[in-house]
Amino acid sequence: MATTSDTPAPGPVRTCVGCRTRAAASELLRVVAGSDAGGTPALVPDPDRRAPGRGAHLHPTHECWELAVRRRAFPRALRSGVPLAGAPVEDYLASLHDPSDPQHDRPETGARSS
Repeated sequence: MATTSDTPAPGPVRTCVGCRTRAAASELLRVVAGSDAGGTPALVPDPDRRAPGRGAHLHPTHECWELAVRRRAFPRALRSGVPLAGAPVEDYLASLHDPSDPQHDRPETGARSS
């Protein structure tokens, strides 16, 4: 059996629908088809990875989000025949990267300060 690395990936590995690179599922944001506050079909962020149904995975960056939207990756990945609004995911990504909100800083990359 041939492997590409001596160390296995930490947990499940998924492919980002934006940049198409593989990463650990814990590094990616899961997005599901749901509805927004007005009841319109929409893409809904699922950071806890617990929502029922089919999910698509995305790096939590605006670059990967824009690539996925440009490629029309979400309807294909979620097998949705209806257009899905992306506002809930855009709002979630903006809250992750809002420098004025200290609780929504980017996740640590493993480096610890002493």
